[in-house]
Amino acid sequence: MLKVEDWAEIRRLHRAEGVPIKEIARRLGVARNTVRAALNSDRPPVFQRAPRGHVADAFEPRMRALLQEWPTMPAPVIAERIGWPYSSAPLRKRLALIRPEYVGIDPVDRVTYEPGDVAQLDLWFPETKVQVGGGQERVLPVLVMTLGFSRYLSAVMIPSRQAGDILSGMWQLISQVGRVPKTLVWDREAAIGGSGKLTAPAAAFAGTLATRIRLAPPRDPEYKGMVERSNGYLETSFLPGRQFISPADFNRQRQEWLLKANSRTVRSIQGRPADLLEQDYLSMMPLPPVEPPIGLSSRIRLARDYYVRVDTTDYSVDPQVIGRFVDVTASLEEVVVFCDGQVVARHERSWAKQAVVTDPVHAATAQRMRQALAEDRHRRQGATRRHTDGHAVALRALPDYDALFGVDFEHPSTQAE
Repeated sequence: MLKVEDWAEIRRLHRAEGVPIKEIARRLGVARNTVRAALNSDRPPVFQRAPRGHVADAFEPRMRALLQEWPTMPAPVIAERIGWPYSSAPLRKRLALIRPEYVGIDPVDRVTYEPGDVAQLDLWFPETKVQVGGGQERVLPVLVMTLGFSRYLSAVMIPSRQAGDILSGMWQLISQVGRVPKTLVWDREAAIGGSGKLTAPAAAFAGTLATRIRLAPPRDPEYKGMVERSNGYLETSFLPGRQFISPADFNRQRQEWLLKANSRTVRSIQGRPADLLEQDYLSMMPLPPVEPPIGLSSRIRLARDYYVRVDTTDYSVDPQVIGRFVDVTASLEEVVVFCDGQVVARHERSWAKQAVVTDPVHAATAQRMRQALAEDRHRRQGATRRHTDGHAVALRALPDYDALFGVDFEHPSTQAE
């Protein structure tokens, strides 16, 4: 097979320098007929390998017979029906070629978005663990939002995938933009709409913002392809080589990186997200006058151990309200407990698992209450107690025993003199 560089050299020598065919053949070490063929060809030679048979060729008629009746039959079932003796890779490759002839091809149209129309959201779980205190490291979810028109990217790490935490993260990202997109696109995240219908917290959130949450069809990641690509961009361009000493450190590094990410030129829109954000912003709706219902909340009767649980962490409460109902609220930053409208506990939120957060004031109050209760019980028992045989035994004060044994405990200042 004549090489392309030899073909080019033959044509140059003959046409540019007028070298005879015989001399060209001698110089290049090729046959004169090869030189003639190169001069007669206007295109460079192309190597073509002779077609070889494939192990699936003999089984293809039976594959097609099965697909004719059951177009979506899985590859393992087809392999069993036709007695496939090889590995599954060649079979799957052949099925990928011929199955569209029976099930049809589902083309995807390119979607364009108007300014302020859509924001896509998703949870991304970075593999790098984050230190959360108490010697623990966790893989924590990151809420990612991408605006449809400008491709403006924003993200925030949250402590859990519970509805209250996800909604808190959504409100933080939307507040940073400063206005509300007309539609928020989500997949079927359990806390948002796992059953195909919006959960009550998600519906209340959307109602307060006067927007709508649209759920993607099941098993259709292309429906929110922009935010899926944003997740991949974070995975490959932000995460590698980074370590995080806390969730706050993750969010700080993420914010610094996003300033650069939103200043890059996006090929699909031929522009920079930071420059196009203004158009998105002007077409969005204003923020609501009140904050939407976000965060975690619960109402319980405070037990004797004076602790309440948020996620998997226990937080101390003023023990003076034991036995009364308390309202527990938790944002991404802190946990606050109310009793009859009064704050009875305030803690920085812990993102660790099975942690215990205790306010020293609460512990000291509990200790004083226990001592006071013990003294009260002693007073109520009276100055006598009963012996085992039933007769009364007088209880003496401790100074009486000191005098009996000749012990004189004076005040430290008196002893010093």
